[in-house]
Amino acid sequence: MVSGTAPIAPNGGTAAPGDLYGQTKRCLEIIEKAINDAGGKLEHVVRTRMFLKEMHGWENAARAHGEFFGAIRPAATMVQIVQAIDPSWLIEIEADAIVA
Repeated sequence: MVSGTAPIAPNGGTAAPGDLYGQTKRCLEIIEKAINDAGGKLEHVVRTRMFLKEMHGWENAARAHGEFFGAIRPAATMVQIVQAIDPSWLIEIEADAIVA
């Protein structure tokens, strides 16, 4: 399980400020690395949960998610949250994978 993945840039700041698509891609890149480091692949992901600061523009998060998981099609949930830990984060993502 990869939980609470935030759009953290390599320098420690927020990746793609104000850009939901860019932040979603960054979260998914972090998730992919965590799964690869555990010996798995994105194909092992069975569920994702996306927590959006606001639902406006949700299509941008869905588009980025589809670029990573379009052929895999894990169960996916997208919900709006009141506030992330950092107000500049537009999204956080969790993923569950089964790696044999």
